[in-house]
Amino acid sequence: MAPRNTRWTRAVDHLKREWQIYLMLLPTIVWFIVFLYKPMYGLQIAFKDYSIFRGVANSPWVGLEHFETLFSNDQFFRAVYNTIQISALNLLFGFPAPIILALMFNEILHATYKKTAQTIVYLPHFISSVIIAGIVITAFSPTAGIVNTLLGWLGIDPIYFLTKPEWFRPIFVGTGIWQEAGFGSIVFLAAIAGVNPSLYESAVVDGANRWQMMWRITIPCILPTILIMLIIRIGNIMEVSFELVILLYQPATYSTADVVNTWVYRQGLQSGQYDLAAAAGLFNAVVAFVLVMAANSLSRRFSRTSLW
Repeated sequence: MAPRNTRWTRAVDHLKREWQIYLMLLPTIVWFIVFLYKPMYGLQIAFKDYSIFRGVANSPWVGLEHFETLFSNDQFFRAVYNTIQISALNLLFGFPAPIILALMFNEILHATYKKTAQTIVYLPHFISSVIIAGIVITAFSPTAGIVNTLLGWLGIDPIYFLTKPEWFRPIFVGTGIWQEAGFGSIVFLAAIAGVNPSLYESAVVDGANRWQMMWRITIPCILPTILIMLIIRIGNIMEVSFELVILLYQPATYSTADVVNTWVYRQGLQSGQYDLAAAAGLFNAVVAFVLVMAANSLSRRFSRTSLW
């Protein structure tokens, strides 16, 4: 092992040599410190009887009292269940969608048509969640919505989709896929672009068709990227799009639409129970941390691909 002073000298020399790169990185580091690491100081609110007049430092400690209250709250467990349900549906249907799109784009040979199709499916990602919610509300309107108009042509009475709890999850998941699948395919298209062309040339010589090349070459070659993205997706399983949920849900659909983030919002900002909301947020973060660690370990063990 190199002496400590030698390693320090090498680090200083490297910093002097590559100072432009670190200068470009500095705004990102500052952003992380200010908006991600500094707020961690407020996590102690979860263990205090917090008062905005006393502040974080002067509020009295109550230990695990807020967590006991949290775990005895039926509405909180309902929110956790809904979060897991929606995330599971997103994982089942939303995760494969950009992979399938990327494979489909890779099979398009006409350059102009390919660029046009990609642009069309990328666009929803750049639309505000407020506008997306407005489009969904209009589309599923019981009076003038296109969905109920089509159902009316088939002789079916109008359905009040956004007031029925059983319809919220399919609508929410479908909206998320429409909005993000195209943009998410960029990562997999980049991975496909890195596949060695000689593999396809050899497959053509062996008489393989495009379907066989996709299954035997393309998918196995991008599998490490798929696994990495899956680990990240599992780590975010407790994070459901807060903006879209709060714009689409209403008290009539709380039974299936209320997720942890919206529950925290109502308890913290609307009811003023900041300490209880902080406890729920900390619980959410711990569960997400455990999930990403477990997913990373399993991936490293069975596929030798992992984030670290």
